[in-house]
Amino acid sequence: MNRVLSVLPSPADLRSMTRDPGRDLLCGLTVAVVALPLALGFGVSSGLGAAAGLAGAIVAGTLAALCGGSARQVSAPTGAMAVVLVPVVHRHGTAGVLTVGLISGLFLLVLAFARAGAAMAYVPAPVIAGFTLGIAGVIALQQVPNALGVPLPPGEQVALVAARAAGEFGAVPHWPAALLAAGCAALTLAGARRRPTAPFALTAVAAATLAAEALRLPVARLGALPPALPAPSVAFLDLARVPSLLAPAAAVAALVALEALLSASVADAMRPGERHDPSRELFGQGVANLAAPLFGGLPATGAIARTAVNVRTGAVSRLAALAQAVLLAGIATVAAPLVARVPLAALAGVLLATAVRMVDSDAVRAMARATRGDALVLVLTAAATLALDLVRAVLVGLAVSVLLALRAAVRGTRFTPAASDELPGAGSATVTYRFDGPLLFAAAHRFRAGLARVDGVAAVDLRLSGLTAVDATGALALKEAVDELRGRGIAVRISDVAPCHRRILESLGVLPADAAPTRERGVVPSAAGVPAP
Repeated sequence: MNRVLSVLPSPADLRSMTRDPGRDLLCGLTVAVVALPLALGFGVSSGLGAAAGLAGAIVAGTLAALCGGSARQVSAPTGAMAVVLVPVVHRHGTAGVLTVGLISGLFLLVLAFARAGAAMAYVPAPVIAGFTLGIAGVIALQQVPNALGVPLPPGEQVALVAARAAGEFGAVPHWPAALLAAGCAALTLAGARRRPTAPFALTAVAAATLAAEALRLPVARLGALPPALPAPSVAFLDLARVPSLLAPAAAVAALVALEALLSASVADAMRPGERHDPSRELFGQGVANLAAPLFGGLPATGAIARTAVNVRTGAVSRLAALAQAVLLAGIATVAAPLVARVPLAALAGVLLATAVRMVDSDAVRAMARATRGDALVLVLTAAATLALDLVRAVLVGLAVSVLLALRAAVRGTRFTPAASDELPGAGSATVTYRFDGPLLFAAAHRFRAGLARVDGVAAVDLRLSGLTAVDATGALALKEAVDELRGRGIAVRISDVAPCHRRILESLGVLPADAAPTRERGVVPSAAGVPAP
């Protein structure tokens, strides 16, 4: 029960909304103006249409603001989400996407109650940077058909689709759409550099729409939006199709969790002293994604760009994020006739600019220069994001990071002689070896081979005071090496075993379970086969 209560909204959250409501409402209005063209654009990019993007931003944005773990997080459909949903739309249609969103909400609630949000701390920075770089590339490629004013070519691989669209444009150029897209992208980027919190994206879209109307340009338009949110419904749900949708739903849930926690971390960094609750943030995203499909909305997650605008404009509490969702609904309703006339090329231009702004070029350059391993992880994650789906791209980046970390651990492992003394009456020596570093599976073979080469001595004193970690493979390698030395008549004494490592060594027979360390260096006489001095 305590675990459930810990992720629910508290009275303190509601009281915080009364601290400075005027400022929060102003921040919400600013974010809503910035968010409108992005919600419409990502809805179009996903294949479900602008209305789905708008519904997701309104419904999910409202619930995530109330239930989430970050006071300043703004949630909505994002570019990465649109990227993931494109193949789902192609294979399963609109009903399939809504079902995927519903199931992903359930997955997120499970992650929240399992307190899986803490795992975000273990995602390496080069993986996140490569992931963001790859998403930016995918978003940009997705906009090529609309930006060039050509029909969407067939295919699911974004690079191939973009190349086909460029080929069609080369054969029959459509300059009005290309010029509108280029103008919107340029105005959005130029304005963002001067005043990052100003709604230049909306200004660019409005200017492009007025130009298209005044000049009667032959460009594709967004089309009519519904006057209001539809009534909630589960008519899209087909239980027979659920098993085939579990995998894409898991991918969407993983992406929501990754983006939401990353965005919340960015918000924390922008406002020192603020800390989000990862488990509660996952709970809020789960509730939001359970509800959004009922209104025909896209799945949503923490939106870094909109969250940054919210923080920079001075949001005080979660009332600002809540207000932006409500105001977004009002703006869309009032301006619905005008929104219908927006050229698709204008939205494509705004999203192209968004893709460019997603990439922190300074951070990417710094990581690329840090180490060859970091550069490799960044490049592979970005390339996998372009070639594969986003979740598999993150897994690729994590796998390479783990391999590089193991390689570094193996290189940091040292097995060196520390001393040599003559044994009285034996005519031979006892050699002391010191082990420093982790004894994990990656270093086990190297350690075993090194210890097995010891020869020409009567006894070996193996001191493990420098052992930092040990796993089952490493412990078995130690046991095999000790048994081999004893089989050749060499006595082995294991000393200085830390209490935290005794359990695994005892369970695998390296040390007897009833042996207790002596006061001098923690020597274990019975494990060594020779009496203690």
